[in-house]
Amino acid sequence: MEGKKSQNLSQPRAILVFGAPASGKTTFCEKFSQQFRAPYYDLSKIRAEKGFSREDILYILDLIAETGQNVIIEGELNTGADRDEIKKLLHDKGYNPSLIWIQTDVNTIKSRLKSRLKSVAKAKEEYDTKIAELEAPAETEDTIVLSGKHTFETQLSNTLSQLAN
Repeated sequence: MEGKKSQNLSQPRAILVFGAPASGKTTFCEKFSQQFRAPYYDLSKIRAEKGFSREDILYILDLIAETGQNVIIEGELNTGADRDEIKKLLHDKGYNPSLIWIQTDVNTIKSRLKSRLKSVAKAKEEYDTKIAELEAPAETEDTIVLSGKHTFETQLSNTLSQLAN
């Protein structure tokens, strides 16, 4: 067991963050990235801005994994199948991937979306569309669950203690 633990410590980490829109994913990722000086990539944002396919995104992720750096990844993790595919790609590249599910109550999410989009109708449409695409983590996924309403310090403490186990 000791050998296994020290082996895992030498593997680069990939922190994979998912959750509902406006749940606090990006805020967590940006702060976690700064705290540990690890690159942060929002794969969904890259895909949308560049018009990339899923295959393009997986190719880019493969290139990122070639660096062997600890990374924080958000996006393209909506379903269990999506998460499994990305975890496998990273694991095959020598990474120790960990899933983090950011949960926030529906009223807070809708309020954040309304504020961000400046429209109740747009907020409702965004919420309905994104929630329809999102699968909660299965029990077998070994996911760290964080509240999107807690402070970053609390989220960080919970994440680090669970990663240490």
